Amino acid sequence: MSSGGGAGIFRQPKAVLAVAFACVVSFMGIGLVDPILPALSQQLHATPSQVSLLFTSYLVVTAVAMLVTGWVSSRVGPKWTLIAGLVLIVVFAALAGFSGSIGGIVGFRAGWGLGNALFIATSLAVIVASATGGFAGAIVLYEAALGLGIAAGPLVGGLLGEVSWRGPFFGVAALMAVALLATVTLLPKTPKPAKPISLAAPLLALRHRSLLTMSVTALLYNWGFFTMLGYAPYPMELSAIQLGFVFFGWGLLVAFFAVVGAPRLQARFGTAPSLYGALGFFAVLLLLIGLFTGSRVTLIVCVVASGIVVGINNTLTTQAVMLVAPVERPVASAAYGFVRFIGGGLAPFVAGKMVDAWNIHVPFVVGAVAVVLGIGCLATGHRLLRTADAQQADAERVENEIPGEVADEFGGAPGAIDDELRLEQGRHGG
Repeated sequence: MSSGGGAGIFRQPKAVLAVAFACVVSFMGIGLVDPILPALSQQLHATPSQVSLLFTSYLVVTAVAMLVTGWVSSRVGPKWTLIAGLVLIVVFAALAGFSGSIGGIVGFRAGWGLGNALFIATSLAVIVASATGGFAGAIVLYEAALGLGIAAGPLVGGLLGEVSWRGPFFGVAALMAVALLATVTLLPKTPKPAKPISLAAPLLALRHRSLLTMSVTALLYNWGFFTMLGYAPYPMELSAIQLGFVFFGWGLLVAFFAVVGAPRLQARFGTAPSLYGALGFFAVLLLLIGLFTGSRVTLIVCVVASGIVVGINNTLTTQAVMLVAPVERPVASAAYGFVRFIGGGLAPFVAGKMVDAWNIHVPFVVGAVAVVLGIGCLATGHRLLRTADAQQADAERVENEIPGEVADEFGGAPGAIDDELRLEQGRHGG
């Protein structure tokens, strides 16, 4: 785990602080809409199935964009990729706020997903390239932005959602507009990567069994996760601000266990036992939600507790992918992101169809089954996990890799920082 730097890591050039601020706002988007889902359904006369498309359009577009962000950035450079992503987020978040129909919001969320993919896939590389205090200091700064955004998103969404369901959309647009202006004026031109990435590389990488096994495991896990994220707010029957506090607690646990808990569990028990335990616990939580959907207390406890599982799984699964994939890390990141976000995007849509056809219990039970299938898929690659643990024995690599993998699980691409890391190591004789 990266460490050191103390308060000094926050004494950065204005350009770095501008990008870090944009990262906080971008990571807020993960849980920002959760508190306003019931309000959207009621005020726009939409079924939960229709509202779930907000997740589907956003995540499916993000998944597809994962295949092209490396291609774009390697040709136009990180700064212009960053600016393009910010512009798209500002425009489509504002349009979603002005929209008067659920169909319009769903469409604008798709454009938002494209902008977010372009921005997050590039922001980490820009921070590493421009920050003072070395590579480790830059990663700590990025971790701080990640944790603050994940935890604050639902709370901000709840507070603004109390005023109007449009509030969270306009809030993101305004904050990202400030970040865009700061990035354009303060960030110097950044060099293009030495080697362009081809469009076909991520899809071709999935021919490797190790990468495919980990990616399918993540798809099945995400099926359960986004079923919970998309449908748990409805039976809770809470106000926007109350939902905001529930998911704020969830977000705090996600951030803590992703950055602190997961590495400690891995060091003590190994990657495989930690992942089996986390996925098994998550399947139990989903099953409890499915069986006791009418109990508000059960729903709140299970949703908040799932933050523990999400944090552990996000870090260890993505880290294992990057260590065992027999391709370049930017390519592995893109391929893995594509598969797992496809699962996350389709799950809320299919869950909505299940609710319409049967009842609200069914999607959560099916989500639990999907996670159990994910455990079975992961078990077929048990040797891959042992290989990951063996490679992780290098203490310096442990220190440098874990934070990057956390960032990747929430939309980033740790492979984007590889060139910068090599330069940093070269300057210090590494």
